Amino acid sequence: MAWHRTGGIELERLIQLLSRLPGLGPRSARRAALSLLAEPERRLVPLAQAMQEAAARIQSCEVCGTLDVTNPCMICSDPDRDHSVICVVEHVSDLWALERAMVHRGVYQVLGGTLSALLGRGPEELNTQSLFRRVGSDGVSEVILALGATVDGAATSHWLEDRLARYDVTVTRVGRGVPMGGTLDGLDDGTLVAALMARRPVARDDG
Repeated sequence: MAWHRTGGIELERLIQLLSRLPGLGPRSARRAALSLLAEPERRLVPLAQAMQEAAARIQSCEVCGTLDVTNPCMICSDPDRDHSVICVVEHVSDLWALERAMVHRGVYQVLGGTLSALLGRGPEELNTQSLFRRVGSDGVSEVILALGATVDGAATSHWLEDRLARYDVTVTRVGRGVPMGGTLDGLDDGTLVAALMARRPVARDDG
């Protein structure tokens, strides 16, 4: 006898949408959906309202690519930040991790990912054009490449180093503390501080 899920197409759509979120497969999505629906007034309705408000107000910063309710974002608009130092990260979650650790007082560039041959993600899909514009015109003295210690992260760092070599700017990489395969948002604050403070200049190929 075939098993039929109860709840109708609305429940099915909710489960399908939840299953698209990182870390949620079909089973986890079903559990999450049932948990929300078990107490709709306390869980589902507030979540729906928060998501609606976020969709209406939160936007991508035209300067650095982070998420905020203002554009440019609060970090890019802060006159007390050191705008001559740009820290390049993969995702907004990496920016949040560095801000939580209070180790970087400059500004950021959020790429939105890394180069990936496996996923077919090329340079044109990364948020790099605004980075090159900033480096070329905003008096930037240093670009910190704070990308994950993964194959794709290393490939992206090498690509950026090559493109940034044409500018009069120091390019550095985060130092010790980031394990192979590690990402910034998965590290503790102490490790993040050690990695950023131990950043090292990237050797230039003047030939």
